[in-house]
Amino acid sequence: MNHTDVRTAVVVGAGAMGSGIAAHLANAGVAVTLLDVVPDDAGDDRSRLAREAIARQVKAGGFMLPVFAERVRPGNVVDDVDAYRGADWVIEAVFEDLGVKRALYATIEAQRGPDTIVSSNTSTIPLAQLVEGRDEGFVRHFAITHFFNPPRQLPLLELVAGAASEPSVAERLQRAGDHQLGKTVLRCRDTPGFLANRIGNFWMAAAAAEALRGEVDIETADAVMARAFGTPRTGVFGLFDLVGINLVPLIWTSFLKLLPAGDGYHRYDITADPTFTGLLDRGLLGRRGPGGFTRRQKTADGPVDEVIDTATFEYRPRRTPADPVLAARGLRAACETDSAGGRYTWAVLRELVDYCCLTAPAIADHIGLIDDAMKLGYAWQAGPFELADQVGAGWLVERFEADARPVPTLLRQAADAGGFRPQPGKLLAGDGTVVDEPAVPLRVADAVGVLAENESAALVDLGDQVACLTLRTKMNVCEPGLFDLVDQALELGAAGRFAALVIGTDHPRAFSAGANLNVFAGLVERNDADELRRFTERGQQAFARLRAASFPVVAAAHGLALGGGCELMLAGQHIVAAAELYAGFPERKVGLIPAWGGVTRSVVRATLRGHPDPAARAFALASTSAVSTSAFGARAEGLLVPSDEIVMNASRVLERAKAVALELVGAERRAEPASYPLHDPRLEALDAGWADASATDRRIVGALAGMLTGDESVTEQELLRREIAVALELVVLPANQDRMRHMLTTNRPLEN
Repeated sequence: MNHTDVRTAVVVGAGAMGSGIAAHLANAGVAVTLLDVVPDDAGDDRSRLAREAIARQVKAGGFMLPVFAERVRPGNVVDDVDAYRGADWVIEAVFEDLGVKRALYATIEAQRGPDTIVSSNTSTIPLAQLVEGRDEGFVRHFAITHFFNPPRQLPLLELVAGAASEPSVAERLQRAGDHQLGKTVLRCRDTPGFLANRIGNFWMAAAAAEALRGEVDIETADAVMARAFGTPRTGVFGLFDLVGINLVPLIWTSFLKLLPAGDGYHRYDITADPTFTGLLDRGLLGRRGPGGFTRRQKTADGPVDEVIDTATFEYRPRRTPADPVLAARGLRAACETDSAGGRYTWAVLRELVDYCCLTAPAIADHIGLIDDAMKLGYAWQAGPFELADQVGAGWLVERFEADARPVPTLLRQAADAGGFRPQPGKLLAGDGTVVDEPAVPLRVADAVGVLAENESAALVDLGDQVACLTLRTKMNVCEPGLFDLVDQALELGAAGRFAALVIGTDHPRAFSAGANLNVFAGLVERNDADELRRFTERGQQAFARLRAASFPVVAAAHGLALGGGCELMLAGQHIVAAAELYAGFPERKVGLIPAWGGVTRSVVRATLRGHPDPAARAFALASTSAVSTSAFGARAEGLLVPSDEIVMNASRVLERAKAVALELVGAERRAEPASYPLHDPRLEALDAGWADASATDRRIVGALAGMLTGDESVTEQELLRREIAVALELVVLPANQDRMRHMLTTNRPLEN
């Protein structure tokens, strides 16, 4: 079986999770049938629930392109049971009721094909209970595939195979999850909550309870979680509001029933906590209700953020936390801060490390699985064992002993070994032995050497005669140091130091977020017209020289590729893009146009795609400032051409780009036209639809329309020259400079 073998699937359960799974399967090119029950008031539309769920996913962005919704057929569990027969994969995503699931499995068992895999999206019911009473064939083809919500965006997929499952079933699901759906698949044991929720829900309960029973308020607790621990900005109370406080009785009660009395969950029984019960009694369920721990109120003066007073259950304005712990640099310094926030930080870290160390031997083959689960499923910057290594295992042992707390065996073993990751490529197994870290897809960090570097960028050796140009700036913004590295890369490549070049990064969110606006702003403030021209021309020339390099240049793009970052991506002779690619030219919002080749390459690519008016397509891309919602959207908009590749798994983009670069060594370069037609001035003006826009916008789009309109065809060099002329004309205008300053100050566009 290769990783295109899941061609047809059935998802049963059209709730938020089930419909989200169906949408993401459709993103991967799978033909899906989405089933739900027949509602009592169905009338002639017996599949209404599934049909409405598909529409909600279109609205919510579950589909990478709205047209992908056509790959999902709505149905119901009464009239469409024949769908099970021809499916490669049936995913059950109904609510967590064992009786309901077993009844459904009886129907699936009677209809499924002999090779059909069946899996449950459960996170609370043991696999052995799910398959009780089913025949041997069903059991051999059954597994748990636990997605995280929303299924399109969150990369974690937990996979549990039963003792009687055929090994090939888990292997097929692993490959499908990885290559088709773009997930990081973690193999889990059949234990309550598996990995992410077992640890994550304990952390949520402990962090909330320690705050509610201690000295810190809600704002401080959330700020500590975000800053010291590296959780998302929601912190812990914001996360309860996000997932829904109404889920506390369901989820945490389930854990309390499944786990023995000595498990740490019983120390933090939030189902009986008066604050949680008080919120539930008042219908305060979080973001899905009138409020929770926090809420946002609309007033005549604008939105006001409020926080619950846990004593009175009345809301008060949100306060800016001022505890000294928030000035500490690093988690260890935060734990050592003599303040309420410092004591809270230590209490949560102690409980987290203690629970992870006590639990790891039962739930994980090695500590890396737990770290990965929390980073992928809960969006932590570092996993709990990585946090422990940040402060030091030996220091943790001393603090446990000072608190008269028993030191967990795994923690003491880590201290003796030199950490949970005692050396590169090594980590602790659940039993405390030091083992090799499992192999992961290619990363820039795996480079075998550095060929050239500066503060802005580096040129590293990926092996096999392939080099990688990678950025080192915040959000991988482009600045002059990058252009210096481009020059060095071209020299080294021409000298035979490598045969092909990949442009890529390990940054989790950004290929490149664009040009460094601080550089532009500094030149503007100094009113240095000559340096502005040099900076603009230098970027354009560097990217043009990359495209014309004598060796293959492949861009490995994922996440944000905005403005100058999009132009850097287009400097590749070939692009390998992650499906989650957000590319476009937002320059108009900061008073600029794409001048590092963005407009020109848009014309070239529209021409290669056979667009009847390439200049109009380029104008639309640059003037609207639209950003693609996926790589498929970027392809539809013309930023990607058919020969560019889309890879579902972002973590595999770099390795695929390296392979493509090697394939292109010695291959004939794709031919491009010698000249390009401009927009016919006898047709409607390109900027005709901007008559009601602001004066600043009209000036920008008017200049852009002017450079792209004419009776003649022009060369690529002429288009590049026009880009520079228009960019320098616009950047000196006071209103445009105001846009740039406003973006730098507020991170929001100015509509002047």
